[in-house]
Amino acid sequence: MGYVLQSIRPDIRELYMEINYFIKGIIIGFSIAAPVGPIGILTIDRSLRYGPSAGLATGLGAAAADAVYGCVAGFGLTFISGFLLAWNTPILGIGSLFLCWLGLGFLRNPQSASPRTGSRFTTYPSAFFSAFFLTLTNPMTIMAFTAIFAGLGLGMAGENYLAAGMLVSGVFSGSALWWLILAVGTGRLKQRLGDGMLGQISRAAGFILLGFGVWSISRLVM
Repeated sequence: MGYVLQSIRPDIRELYMEINYFIKGIIIGFSIAAPVGPIGILTIDRSLRYGPSAGLATGLGAAAADAVYGCVAGFGLTFISGFLLAWNTPILGIGSLFLCWLGLGFLRNPQSASPRTGSRFTTYPSAFFSAFFLTLTNPMTIMAFTAIFAGLGLGMAGENYLAAGMLVSGVFSGSALWWLILAVGTGRLKQRLGDGMLGQISRAAGFILLGFGVWSISRLVM
């Protein structure tokens, strides 16, 4: 019996390590997604106007981008992180302009800020990819992932592809969990708000997104 337990002990230890990486990935993904930023504003606005599913589609786009950056850091893909940081300024510039475009779109289209009763949100791919693009155009996120991974002693995950894969899966799951909580929680408020209030919230979201974009551009030119 002792021989049998000793023979399976490495497998148990490996399984424990993989589960540990997955749990740490969930914590990392949740903590990185939770701070309120442009994606949070988009998720809240779309959840209020079109329901939790629209907000969740937006959040999942951000979670997918977090997983991409987590993959770069977790697998130690230094050539990709080096490229992103080398082209940091133009990539951030594109993302900032896109933020301004989104903000102006909210401000220029009052009808979209307060849709008619019964209207359905049908552009889930657009919601997903807009959030994915916005999150991906912030290469400094890779530095955050790298620093967190190093601080938690996860820098060697790239040498174990399965462990690194579990870590990245955890990052996506943790980020997606936050967006699910935010989308569902915000979507439940929709029934308590009238069209007028929804329009005001959407205009406020437009100003905030535009402010994020202008602030990002100002950082690049200063």
